[in-house]
Parts: sequence; structure tokens; C-alpha cells
Amino acid sequence: MKKYAFLTLLVAGVLVTGAFAQLSTLASLFNAYDVNAKWAQLSPEVPWGGETSSVAADGKGRVVVLMRVAPYFREFTTDGKFVKAWGEKALFNQAHSIQIDREGTIWATDPNDHVVNKFDKDGKVVMVLGKKGMAGDNTSRDMFNRPNNLAFNAAGDIFVSDGYVNSRVVQFTKDGKYIRMFGGTKGNGPGQLQLPHGVGVDSRGRVLVSDSDNKRVAVFDKDGKFLANYHAPGRGNLVVTADDNIYVSDVNAGAVTVLDKDGKMIDVIKVEGRPHGLSVDPTTLDIYTTSSVVPQPNVTKSSKKKPASN
Repeated sequence: MKKYAFLTLLVAGVLVTGAFAQLSTLASLFNAYDVNAKWAQLSPEVPWGGETSSVAADGKGRVVVLMRVAPYFREFTTDGKFVKAWGEKALFNQAHSIQIDREGTIWATDPNDHVVNKFDKDGKVVMVLGKKGMAGDNTSRDMFNRPNNLAFNAAGDIFVSDGYVNSRVVQFTKDGKYIRMFGGTKGNGPGQLQLPHGVGVDSRGRVLVSDSDNKRVAVFDKDGKFLANYHAPGRGNLVVTADDNIYVSDVNAGAVTVLDKDGKMIDVIKVEGRPHGLSVDPTTLDIYTTSSVVPQPNVTKSSKKKPASN
């Protein structure tokens, strides 16, 4: 059984690697997506001015881009029209990733301060996970060491990818109370993680972790038991949609890999720059990626092509 599992993983790796090699321009492997690298219509008064680190689409017509410079938050409509910018310089030590929960609330990670911040509708911090300026190890229940991303389950629980120094994902209630940990041991063995850089939760409650240095997605059940590894490079973000498809971005490949619920590759989409940020609109399933190429900040929107009419 172990030999079969290894061969399955090896074949999957060859297929995904071959898919990347075939994509030299902005397109999807199976021509299923239109890829638009000129989506964002910036205001002349508020240019990017720095690195486009992350992006989140709320499914209600709002797309928020997180910058590494103030004003940190740039809001757009889904057709790329600029709405507003906000976020004063003192909010972050390092603005890294952004997520929007089911209630429309914005959350963002700050690895340099070791915290995750929750913002109210006026842009004020109303909850902090972690202790600002204090680092914890893999056993800590209330401190991180450079957390880099987060996700939510249907109940509103918060899952924090604590991976730049630690090797785990930590689950909290929506009120910030510790529940459990996933992973926690650095390495490449079953259930071990080497720089987790994204996290998502599927309809079964499984927790999927972008195990970036191992170029795979680690899958755990809701109680933290390791289940499987899926092959997909993922130094970026990971999103699981309502249909349980898995989207993984990778800055080195410059692409987004799409997997089904069992880890089978559905598509690979070549996007602009280094897609550190990734979001999938929960309503339209449009894919947004942000490039972390410092001199060339950008947001790419990839949309499913409409079936040709007969």
C-alpha cells in the first residue's frame, strides 16, 4: 500500500510539473480561463506605491488588495474600478495577508509583530490573536512565530498558518479561544510540515495546509489526524471553495494549481508575476492573484470562459 501511495504521488508530481512547463504565457492549461493582468483600474491619486502582497474577494462585489505600504488596503469592485484606500502606517509592522470572513469582516496577518488582526468596518483593530512583538514556539496556545495566513470554517472558527518559523496551523473559536493544533513538527514525513504558507477548510471539515517547502498540500481531519498529501507547489495561498475544489498559488511557478477534493489536478493557470496572494470569489469563482514582484505590483483576475454558443 505504501509503495502504491508513493507511485501515485510521483505520477501526480510529474503531471503537475509538466503542466507548468507547457505554460509560457498567461493562460490556463486547458484553456478554461481568461486571464486578465490589467484588471485593476488605479486612481491616479493613489498609485500602488509598493508590493501587492495579498487579495480577498468577499463574494458581494468587493475585492480588497493588501499592500506592503500605507494606505495598506485598496478596495475595488469586481470589474476593477477603484473605490477607496485606507489604513494608516501605524497599523502594521509587515502587512502580509488578508482574508474576509463570512460576515464581511477583514482580517490580516503581521508576521513581524507575530499577530493576526481583525478590523471593524471603520478600519479599527477590534481583536488580536497572538501577542504583539512576542514569539511563541510550536507548543504555544496564545503566541505565534511569524504567522503568515488564515482561513475560516463554516462555524467561524479561525485557522492560523504559523509557518515561517513554526510548523503548524492553530485553530481558535471565532472569539479567539484556542481549540487545537495541526502539525507542529518540522520535516517531510507524514503529517510533518516544512513552512506552511496557507490554509483552507473543506465541507467535511478537513484542514488543508499549503506545505510550501515540501511542494505539497497536507490534509488533516477536523480533529488534527493526518490523512494524506496532495502534490502541488504552494508558496502563496490556498483556498477551498464550496464545491471542495482546492486552489493553490505558487510564487516560484507563477501559477495557480486547481485540484479536486481528492487531490487530482483539474487545471494550472499561469498568472502575472509571483502570485503571493490568492483569492477565489465565493459567488463567481473568479480567481484573483497579487504579484509580489516589488518593482511591478499587480493584480490578475482569471475568469472561467463561457461555453461557446452553437
